[in-house]
Amino acid sequence: MAVLLVDAEVMAQARFGTSQLAETLGALNILRRGQPLPWHREWRDQHVDAFHGYLDGDPVTAAIVTHAISSSWMADFLTVPPARPDMTLDDELLALESLPDERIREDLAFVRSPLTKELRGTGLASRTAALLRWVWHHTIERDWPRRQSVLHADVVSRISRLSRDGWSGVLNDMRPGTRWLGDGRLQFEERPYPPYDLRGGELRFFAAHCRGGWTSWRLPDRFGIVYPVTGVFAATASDAPDPLRRLLGNARSEILLQAAEPVSTTAIVARTGLPLGTVGGHLRVLTEAGLLQKRRSGREVFYWWTDTAQALIAGASTRPPSLGPDGGLSLHRGA
Repeated sequence: MAVLLVDAEVMAQARFGTSQLAETLGALNILRRGQPLPWHREWRDQHVDAFHGYLDGDPVTAAIVTHAISSSWMADFLTVPPARPDMTLDDELLALESLPDERIREDLAFVRSPLTKELRGTGLASRTAALLRWVWHHTIERDWPRRQSVLHADVVSRISRLSRDGWSGVLNDMRPGTRWLGDGRLQFEERPYPPYDLRGGELRFFAAHCRGGWTSWRLPDRFGIVYPVTGVFAATASDAPDPLRRLLGNARSEILLQAAEPVSTTAIVARTGLPLGTVGGHLRVLTEAGLLQKRRSGREVFYWWTDTAQALIAGASTRPPSLGPDGGLSLHRGA
């Protein structure tokens, strides 16, 4: 197994955030794979023909994609972790665009050799950046505010779990192969690789809409772990049990059910169709009643159930069916 050696300072300074480049790489990998996960299928179906059309019109870029990503590895030049969370895609691409062609070819050959003749020319970094910008602008940018809200909710949820359950509670279900082993050891991959000493360095975690996540680094001191956002396939509850509606009222019970996982005010407005002021008022009442807890992340405030709310909803949902049923509730390496 592959292990990071860390100390208390590294873990205390570790940060969670979002990365537009990670989101774009996750999208690129979903588009190029033939078997999407069920919750990615509808999005992929909307964009895959245009994606293949782009590659068909540019054989050099198509060759870059073929060589840059395998089932277990992504080329190093694609996956440098950002210097800070929540950078723009253009800012993140500056490092890639500065790389010489020989460095690009070296990384591509490490993933898959021999290189094809299309990769013998110049401008490989700029072509790669152009593809990533195309994926961003054509498949992600319009939906980014909603996506970012989902990602921030995951970040808030994990920070909350960290204070309650420690690093094992945060890392052990983050992505396949990632576990907190204790004694300053963080496993980031199940396959056998030598341990890497990150003591004195930086560790970042980035939530993304992706298949399985990956790890990345800028040696010697910056390490990043990209992990798939939670809850991407879970449907939110839409029908509150009758006892809950009688206790809280229709709108307030519906808002409470939306907060099974951390959710922002704007997301609740979008899901329920209720006015912003109405949602804000109900959230304030539910928070003051001890049913919701909240935490700010950037410009958003996220709300989610307290233990009291969980017990209340579980009790309301286990009444006889006639009273109303529950609403239903790789190393960079293998994206």
